[in-house]
Amino acid sequence: MPQVDAPKIDAVVWDIGRVLVQWDLARIYRDLIPDPAERAAFTAQVVSEDWHAQHDAGVSWVEMVATRSAEFPQHAALIERYATHWLESVPGPVEGTHPLVERLTKRGVPQFCITNFGVDAFAAFRPTFPILDHFADIVVSGVEKLVKPDAAIFHLAARRFGHAAERMVFIDDNAANIATAQVLGWQVHHFTGDAVALEADLTALGAL
Repeated sequence: MPQVDAPKIDAVVWDIGRVLVQWDLARIYRDLIPDPAERAAFTAQVVSEDWHAQHDAGVSWVEMVATRSAEFPQHAALIERYATHWLESVPGPVEGTHPLVERLTKRGVPQFCITNFGVDAFAAFRPTFPILDHFADIVVSGVEKLVKPDAAIFHLAARRFGHAAERMVFIDDNAANIATAQVLGWQVHHFTGDAVALEADLTALGAL
């Protein structure tokens, strides 16, 4: 009977946003700012991803909304909507990745997450996204006040997950995050929306 090659990894570690779930801040304002160009300008200049990044680092929605509303008082109602309607920015799963999570679970492969996610946003989001039940542990940047691509969050995750970096594959859509993980010895997959390519990599690693 031919021998089956041993898996090259012990665990799979996922990012969440734009890997497992779609994310688009502009969706929060589809009704209130119907013009696409005006909506794009607002989410580039006022409620932007760069501004939102402080939430991932540990700043609360209350503090963020108050400070931003003082900077842009003419947009105070729209800025408030960022917090009250944030879940509208995560409309559904990324195509093709959830079946891979489920297949890995069936094969008994340990799975974890490292995600840049604020505490308030994650508290609202987590109950709506049961695919996360498949993960043994989730390192959330806003809780730890460590944000990818800082190497510190990867070191923390490796300690928590209990596997050597070189025996884990890290999946992320952000090239800077992938670069840090790779330098630290993790195996990596830069996800570009192609679940078929990800499946091929996981198969090559012996996980699927």
